[in-house]
Amino acid sequence: MRIKTLIRRTPLYLALAVALTVTLYPIFWIFMSSIKTNEEHYMNPPYALPQAPTGENYIGLLDSMLPTYFKNSIIVAIITLIAIVTLGTLAAYPLAKMEFKGRRFIKNFIMTGLMLPIFVALVPMFSIYSRLGINNTYWVLIIPQVGFAIPISMYLCIGYLEQIPNSIIEAAYIDGAESFTTFRLIILPLMRNTIATIAIFQFVFVWNEFTFANTFISKSAMKTVPVGLNDFVNQYGLRDWGGTFAAVAVTVLPTLIIFFILNKQVMKGMTAGAIKD
Repeated sequence: MRIKTLIRRTPLYLALAVALTVTLYPIFWIFMSSIKTNEEHYMNPPYALPQAPTGENYIGLLDSMLPTYFKNSIIVAIITLIAIVTLGTLAAYPLAKMEFKGRRFIKNFIMTGLMLPIFVALVPMFSIYSRLGINNTYWVLIIPQVGFAIPISMYLCIGYLEQIPNSIIEAAYIDGAESFTTFRLIILPLMRNTIATIAIFQFVFVWNEFTFANTFISKSAMKTVPVGLNDFVNQYGLRDWGGTFAAVAVTVLPTLIIFFILNKQVMKGMTAGAIKD
């Protein structure tokens, strides 16, 4: 029976092995390339393993502007995520659990933000930010990312909140709890998996955001990591491939670490709208 089961499941195992290889190979290739010398990059095939592994590429990053770009990305990511989670959950709660005039219209109006391409708003935003004098500041990266992320965050939150029985909220009101107290002490703890899902997905988008940073930021000291990676192009267009791959490897580490820490919450949060937690 075990042999028959193994034979029957062999195609599944092969498919999983292929998917795992396709998923992990790019990450493995980046880290292997980051410990190659520039001579190896130019003389050997891209897929070749490093012949003389070196850590000089990582050491060289300390003398570059990457630590500054890293700091800027962290500041923008932290403030943006706090704003997205706070505003998204606070806005989703009354739209999902309270009855008031115009609730459906407001909900549908905000959800239209899911269909709005960011490129449509680039020119108006650039004009407005220039008049306000906030170009080359953190706010020109935080404000648009929060604005474009709130609809999807609300969508996920509303999908989960609609699964919470109204009797839980009614019981809190009967006990004398106010709306905000009910939200803070009862609803938020129930939404932890959904909040973790929003946080990790938005962190990936915020951390890798390029369009806003490339459009609104011109000062080197205010650049974020995705834009700053262009600094590794040397004179005459020659690229410092060793330093570039080391910078990319360092850049992807935060997203990998956060995902491995919160992956269980993310999986639960993705099904929050389909089943009760």
